[in-house]
Amino acid sequence: MTLRIRNLTRCRGFTLIETLVALLVLSFGVMGLVALQGRALQYAIDAEDRNRASLLADELVSAMWLSRTVTLPAATVTRWKAQVQDASTSGLPQAGATISDPDALGVVTITITWRPVSRKAASGDLRYTTKVAIP
Repeated sequence: MTLRIRNLTRCRGFTLIETLVALLVLSFGVMGLVALQGRALQYAIDAEDRNRASLLADELVSAMWLSRTVTLPAATVTRWKAQVQDASTSGLPQAGATISDPDALGVVTITITWRPVSRKAASGDLRYTTKVAIP
């Protein structure tokens, strides 16, 4: 009987250590899931911004197609640039837009740049570029 009592005293506290190790592994898993969720949210916002830039460029291209020329009136271009820069409505954060002059083939390049709030200035701006040629 004394032999059994001695073995029990040596195992005392072992379950507590197992429980602490299990909690440690579980906490690392939860932290990984939280980081994964944050990254997924960041990618979703980036995709939304790229989609918005595409839609804004397509809006100007549609105006060019309707007028059947790549040179639009200055008021139309100014209004479109203001829409691109207005992040409170349908624009992009810290955005800018440029429209090149037509080249020899009549191709115009529309470039929209923006920087999300979460992106550092040293990382540079994001850019969407499209080219338009109206026959």
